[in-house]
Parts: sequence; C-alpha cells; structure tokens
Amino acid sequence: MLKRMALNNNNLMAALNNYLFFFYFSGITHFLLQVTDTTIFVGLRQAIYISLLWLIPLMLFPKKTKSISGLIGVILWISSLLSLGYFCIYGQEFSQSVLFIMFESNTAESSEYVAQYFKWWMILVFVAHSFVAFTLWRRVRPIELSQKHALIFSGIILALTIAIPTFKDYFIKGKSWEDTVDKLQIRLEPAEPWQLVMGYLQYREQLDNMQSLLAQNSKLPPIKNLKDKYAGLPATLVLVLGESTNREHMSLYGYSRPTTPKLDKIKDQLSVFNNVISARPYTIEALEQVLTFADQEHTDLVLKKPSLMNVMQQAGYKTYWITNQQTITKRNTMLTTFSKQMDVQRYMNNSRAQNSREYDENVFEPFQNALNDEAPRKFIIIHLLGTHMKYNYRYPPEYEVFNDRSGLADVFDNHQVEVINTYDNAVLYNDHVISSLIDQLEVKNNRSLMVYLSDHGEDVYDTPPHQMLGRNEGKPSLAMYAVPFMMWQSPEWKNGTNMDLNSMTNRPYSTSHFIHTWADLAGLSFDEFDATKSVINPAFTERPLWVGSSNNKKFFYQP
Repeated sequence: MLKRMALNNNNLMAALNNYLFFFYFSGITHFLLQVTDTTIFVGLRQAIYISLLWLIPLMLFPKKTKSISGLIGVILWISSLLSLGYFCIYGQEFSQSVLFIMFESNTAESSEYVAQYFKWWMILVFVAHSFVAFTLWRRVRPIELSQKHALIFSGIILALTIAIPTFKDYFIKGKSWEDTVDKLQIRLEPAEPWQLVMGYLQYREQLDNMQSLLAQNSKLPPIKNLKDKYAGLPATLVLVLGESTNREHMSLYGYSRPTTPKLDKIKDQLSVFNNVISARPYTIEALEQVLTFADQEHTDLVLKKPSLMNVMQQAGYKTYWITNQQTITKRNTMLTTFSKQMDVQRYMNNSRAQNSREYDENVFEPFQNALNDEAPRKFIIIHLLGTHMKYNYRYPPEYEVFNDRSGLADVFDNHQVEVINTYDNAVLYNDHVISSLIDQLEVKNNRSLMVYLSDHGEDVYDTPPHQMLGRNEGKPSLAMYAVPFMMWQSPEWKNGTNMDLNSMTNRPYSTSHFIHTWADLAGLSFDEFDATKSVINPAFTERPLWVGSSNNKKFFYQP
C-alpha cells in the first residue's frame, strides 16, 4: 500500500513538473500580458488547458520521456521566442496580423524594423528565458502508468481540450463544421506553438479570401462620367471612422457629463449633425455601406460597384489607410480588402484579441507622415478603435476622470455605474484623439476637410429598463445606432466651397448613403451619384431611417 501511494505521489509530482515545463513556454508571455493588464484572461485560460496535450506522448511512451519532451521543448522554445520578443517590443500578444505585416514587408523594411526595435537587453531576456526552460526540462521525469491507465488519462485530456468543446459546438449549438473548426483553432491559438501555426493557417486563409475580393474589385469598370468641380486644386480630405461611439454620451451632443471638452471648445468650427444614424450595429456591415454604394435597399452592391476608395483614386487623389483596428482576421478581412484598395496602408494594431489595450494615439505619427507627403491631393482614411469594448482598455490612466456617480441618474446599480464610467472615460479620450487630428490638419494650413463619424453606437444601459450593454440587432435601441457625425473645414476650404453646412445639421440621415455625401463634399459628380442621398445637397430628400437586417427591419424615422 505504501509503495503504491509513493508511486502515485511520484507520478503526480512528475506530471506536475512535466506540465509546468510545457506550460512555461506559453505561460510566460500570457503572465506578462496579465500583469501589465494588456488583454483579457481568455488567452491565459486557453493556454492552461491546451498545454495539457503535451502530457499525452509522455504518458504513452514513458521510456522516451526525456527525448520526446526535449524535442517538443525545442519547438515550443523557438515559437515562444517570437512571442516573447514581440511582447518586449510592443507589449502585445503575437497574432496572425503580425504575420500579415511581416509578409507584406520587403527585406529592406524588415531589416529597418529589426534595427529600430531590437534592444540589447532583449538578449538578456532570451538568455534568462532559455535558462529557465532548460532548468524545467531537467526536472522532467517519466510518468509510470500502465498502458491502460495511460490511454485512459490521454483520452480524458483529449476529451477536455478537443472532443467535448467540438461536440458541444457542432452537435449542441448546431454550428457548421467550418465554424466548429474555426472555433477549435481559436481555442488552440493562445498556446505555443499553435499561436504561430494557427496564426499562419488563418493568415493564409484570410489572405486568399482578401485576394479573391481584390480580384473582384479590380475587374469593376470605373465610374462613368466623373467630373471634379475642384480639379487641379490641392486638397487634403480626411475621413475618420470611429468605433462604438454613442453620441448620447458626448457633451457636444448635450450629455450631462463633460466628455468632449476639447470638441466643445471648437464647436463653432464644426458642423455637428444631430440626427444621423448607422444602418447596422456591427462594424463590417455598417462600413460596407459607408464605403461603397451598398445601402439598406441594395446590400449586394458592395462588390458590384467601385468603392469610395476606387472613386477617390480615379479622381486623382493619393490615398492612405491608417488603422488602429485588428488587421487580417476572419471578421476583418473585408476591411483589410478596403485598405488594400488604397495606395498606402499603415496597420497600427496587431493584437490577437480585440479586447486588448491599444490606444488610438497610435495613428498620430502615420497621419502626420501622410500630411507631410508632397502629393498635392490626398485622401486619408483613419480607422479608430474608439470606444470599443473593453472600455477601460481604450484610454490611458490619465483619462480616468469619471469614477463616481456624478452626473448619472439614480437608476443604475454600482456595477452599471462602473461600466458607464469606463465608457465615458473612453469617450473623453476619443475627444482628445479627434481634436488632436483636427489640430494636426489645421497646422498644415491648406485646403482641407475632415469628416468624423462612428460606425455604430453602443447601448451602455441607456435604454429602459437599463439592462442592455452592447448591441443586439434583434432588440434594437436608438443608442446602438445614434452616431456622431461632424465636419471640420479649413478656412481655405470653406471659402472655396461657400456651403452653409450648419443649416443642414438637423436633417435625418443614414450613413448607408455616405458615399453620396462624400462625393458632394469633394466636388465630384458621376452617373452613380444621387444628390437626393447627400445630406449637404439642396436636393436632399428625407427617407425612412431603416436599421437592422432585412429580416429585422425597423424604422427610427419615417417622413
């Protein structure tokens, strides 16, 4: 009995030591991500589960424990060096977006990248990391189980990590096999070396999808009879796309808290439109209509007619896409496709998880570089993370201004107040970002225009009975669709166009018709242009503000 107990204890200690060795390669970076409060806990949780898989070959072949663990360890070590190195440089988690940037860069750019970011102290980090890994490997010991028990425990690990989640997704939740496999890849990805393997596979898949979409776009004929009222004049046109920002949380729109102090100060320089809604509460679906001729009545036109990016290039503008959103993920492939329709792309956020700490001030430097470009006519799209959940990851500590109940109604409980405070702080930081972009543009002192709008809103317990957080197209509320929409014009632009935009700011309008408004602002006309869909045109016609999918149609306004 004592011998059996001792054997069990030895096996338990061996299993713990072996597991610690395998988990270390994934855990070190995830631990640093948690300590620095960079991302949510999900990645670390998945790494804890998935690292169990490496115990299986050791249990099945105990006599080869050292050699098997050493071989696996070398693979995990190489993969973990990439992840740890990326964290040392960017403070973020390695992802397929990083692979996209790497493979999109040429050799010269890659060399410049290494020279700029690699620091001498990273060598010490890698040496220490390798020493700890080697020390843990020396503690690896065989797990002495009968073949029957080894198979049983291996089956349990496979069931917990792979079989049960897959069964649940495919048979219980009714997901398609493609979605089930995709979900499995997402579960595996946080752990080494799957972070690199799955990242590469997903990168290749989305790259193929993107190239197919680009091929479709390249075959489209140009818009017909394009005319440019301002042809030959220099111009800098900027479109800033926000994220998840509900205008009802902006003091610029009458919110009780001073969440937009900088924009409030320059309100007389802005044309603030008060009655604009997004047609869809999700980024991709909303921006497909903002950036193309697709709208709620013609959703199929996304790939059948030229995009706004194509139109501006045809009009002779050098085009730039600057984004602080994730780059190439299954969900973001269409946005990356839009970006590749531009002349210059700058991808500033390569996080694996959307819910990671990343600040929109990332766009300031590439925006300044675009402004400094000597091209006489420039069209710049800036895509922000804005006030996307997780709200407290959207602003640096110095913008944590709202931290109590001041300015809020009594209907919210303590948890709701905490969430609202983080959202309002994110709005406050967004105010800084938008006003800073205007400042950068204003300093150039040229013919320039900036339009800012958000892709959609966000319900932050705004709608009675004050239980909804986020967006749900099945239960729409105004907060999910009410977006900020404003324009800033330089004196040179304003004098040259002589448009009284402020007389039009109360018009009910959907961003699904934005391409017509933008063309009007830029002085462009063509066969596809519809003046009745431009909110700044004298021929503008009020239309029902239809939100939601065709299966869940709702009108927020009907003339």
